[in-house]
Amino acid sequence: MERILIVDDDNTINTMLKEALEREGFSCGQAYSGSEAVLRLSMEHYDLVLLDLALPGMNGEDVLRVIREKGGLPVIVVSAKDDLDSKVDVLSIGADDYVTKPFEIKEVVARIRVQLRKSGGVQPQNQLTCGGLTIDREHFAVTAAGREVPKLTRQEFRILELLMQHPTRVFSKDAIFEYAWQEPYIGETKTLDVHISNLRKKLKQVSDEEYIETVWGIGYRLKA
Repeated sequence: MERILIVDDDNTINTMLKEALEREGFSCGQAYSGSEAVLRLSMEHYDLVLLDLALPGMNGEDVLRVIREKGGLPVIVVSAKDDLDSKVDVLSIGADDYVTKPFEIKEVVARIRVQLRKSGGVQPQNQLTCGGLTIDREHFAVTAAGREVPKLTRQEFRILELLMQHPTRVFSKDAIFEYAWQEPYIGETKTLDVHISNLRKKLKQVSDEEYIETVWGIGYRLKA
């Protein structure tokens, strides 16, 4: 499931976009200022950013520059600025697309899908292999060091799937929870921690390797 960060200080627009995109099958994070967006991007995985320009504190142009310094994450600017110069300026510093407010949500969704296709998005592979682990999405099965892992719950499977898709990335607990449960994270960590513990125990039954690493104060990642 592709994960999108919505950056807009207007709570109504931010919430409307989140609800609409989640109906389309995306997972969404929200930020209401430029500095919050940069912080979330440093701690969590996203496949695309919807970025307003008129943000409190750090403006959208500066957020875009920070994103471009770190890589090629797709960014679609969604702004009330409709003059040609504004569009050209933002595209010249690295925006992938520009949508003017007010907008039709169908157009935003279509533009998101175009950018995700260009960037590759989450690969729709039936099998995923990383670090001695293999996930078979079609048969809902996992092997570790060539041995089949005892049957995982749906959430355990999705936790492992997310970590394997981006093996060098540290995922925050809320990002993992929202991916695995496909619902908003409300700050309760015990449920996720129990599932991580159970997942580790099942992996231990077939291999002595430690596959999941705890990054204290942040979350988890696949151990290199």
